[in-house]
Parts: sequence; C-alpha cells; structure tokens
Amino acid sequence: MPYSSFTLAKVKKEFGLTTVEAGRFLPPIEAIAPSSRLQAILEDLPWAIAVGSEKAKSEGIIYPILQEVRRIVSNQVSLFSGRDFTVDIGKGLSGYVDYLISRSPEQLEIESACCDCRESETR
Repeated sequence: MPYSSFTLAKVKKEFGLTTVEAGRFLPPIEAIAPSSRLQAILEDLPWAIAVGSEKAKSEGIIYPILQEVRRIVSNQVSLFSGRDFTVDIGKGLSGYVDYLISRSPEQLEIESACCDCRESETR
C-alpha cells in the first residue's frame, strides 16, 4: 500500500498509535523572521493558489519553505522531494513521498540514523 493510501484510521490500527488532540505537539520556540529570499518567493503566493494544481502549490509554497528551514539549520539536514521511500512493504510503508527531511546532511541518498544505536542506514 503506498503512502497515499494511508488514512489516520489505518495508521492508528496498523501501528497501534493514539491521537492526542489537546496540548502542543512541538515545544514553544522563538519565531524566526523569513529571509528576504523567501519573502520574495512567497510574493507569488496568489499565483500558486490561482493555478490550483497541487504541483504548483508544492513547488511555489511548500518547497521554498522547506528549503528555508534547511538554510536556517546550516544545511545539517537533507531535503528530498518525490523520492521512493520504501521502508517496509509488509506494513505498507512503500512508495513515493511528497517531501522528506532527514537528520543527515547527505543529499545524494536518503539516510536515517537509528535512534538507539546511532548507526547510519541508507534507504
């Protein structure tokens, strides 16, 4: 099952997850002003919305924001778009992801660091 087939109900059942709707997901952080570069790109926001396609919205809005995040953290993460990220076919974790941010600065291949052993794993 590709990622696009996942629903919240399926994910909760398959992986034994629960949802918590109250409270904060992320800790409070200080606001960061967008760079002049990002501000200039987002001036085309009305165009991206008017065109109406998901691709235009993604390329005109989402990707520039993710690139800004990467610059803010001094390129210490990698950013992938439209890449195959098959992790576990048996659990339905397969297919192409719209966007993926990895803790690894390696940009040529998708790498993940195992939280328990800190060993790098290439996908």
